[in-house]
Amino acid sequence: MDAAVDPPHTLEVGLVPAAAARDAAFVGHVADLVNVVYADAERGLWQEGVERTTAEQMGAIIRDGELAAARLDGELVGAVRLQRLDADLGELGMLVASPERRGAGIGRELVAFAEQWAREQGLRRMQLELLVPRTWTHPVKAFLDDWYTRIGYRPVRSGRLDEDYPGMEARLATPCDFRIYHKEL
Repeated sequence: MDAAVDPPHTLEVGLVPAAAARDAAFVGHVADLVNVVYADAERGLWQEGVERTTAEQMGAIIRDGELAAARLDGELVGAVRLQRLDADLGELGMLVASPERRGAGIGRELVAFAEQWAREQGLRRMQLELLVPRTWTHPVKAFLDDWYTRIGYRPVRSGRLDEDYPGMEARLATPCDFRIYHKEL
């Protein structure tokens, strides 16, 4: 008797059309995915009950054409926000992969898509930010620092949350800064 073989899976990554912002179920699903991933990845950094995004904020990101989504066999399994910061600098942010699909290369594919998007926009560098606690090492943040470094991102400076994102510091459970990384494309 032959052993059962899983069929090959198809991972597709692409920009989410602005019209998808009118699909409340989809927008809510993306916001929920972001909030679930960040609740785990940033555990201990934020006060209890603080969420990373809302459906309203996600709808605006989609309307602005700034969201790429990853689908595995048609199922939403990841997302990343793409932005142009200046004439030669793009940014990827809010990178998430479904916890049930962790280790399947979804994050890597989303980053590759974001970098290709930036090249197509004529951008020469890509930026990302990583929120990190000031006084202790967060295991997920340490893992991400290592992962981003392995794929070519280098820390260029640290920023203060209270200076660059006023109002957010009051929602923190521990003092944090953010580390800014760049990669030459």
